[in-house]
Amino acid sequence: MKIYTRTGDKGQTSLFGGKRVLKSHVRVDAYGTVDELNSTIGVAIAELANGIHSTSSGSSKWQMAIKEELQRIQHDLFSIGASLANPSSKSPKGLEKRVDEFEQLIDTLTKKLPEIRNFILPGGGKTGSLLHMSRTIARRAERRIVTLVQKEDVDDTVIQYMNRLSDLLFTMARFVNQKEKKKETIWEKKQS
Repeated sequence: MKIYTRTGDKGQTSLFGGKRVLKSHVRVDAYGTVDELNSTIGVAIAELANGIHSTSSGSSKWQMAIKEELQRIQHDLFSIGASLANPSSKSPKGLEKRVDEFEQLIDTLTKKLPEIRNFILPGGGKTGSLLHMSRTIARRAERRIVTLVQKEDVDDTVIQYMNRLSDLLFTMARFVNQKEKKKETIWEKKQS
């Protein structure tokens, strides 16, 4: 099977069900941003895996746990993207449970981190930076989905999932940076 179809050469694409829309359609923008997020998380996983393979003592439990959770998130995001590409689809099952799991993981990781008293700048090590980047793309995906909700029906749990996911990615970035001994940079307001 060929990867190209030439059906999109004039700026249109097909949603599930066959309806043709412009590639700039708000629905396409929403699921496209979810796809971008999924790809960025894939890069973070690859970087995390490099760290796992380069450690002298083999893979550490925390690295494997983060990697496995990120892979579960990728599966979630693929399902969310597919549901967004289908105007008559319901949201994927189990998203509410995943939101609860995210909250529990955020709480668990946060207990292992220094308290935040100021904003921090995205950065640290490469894996932490990629997780921060993923967080910002998750926020953009959430905004695109909210825009879609203003025009068409989308289950609220999709927005809740994306909102909590960005919180989790932020917490994971901080956790990974701490484990890798990468310093967080505190934002300092410039004095006028």
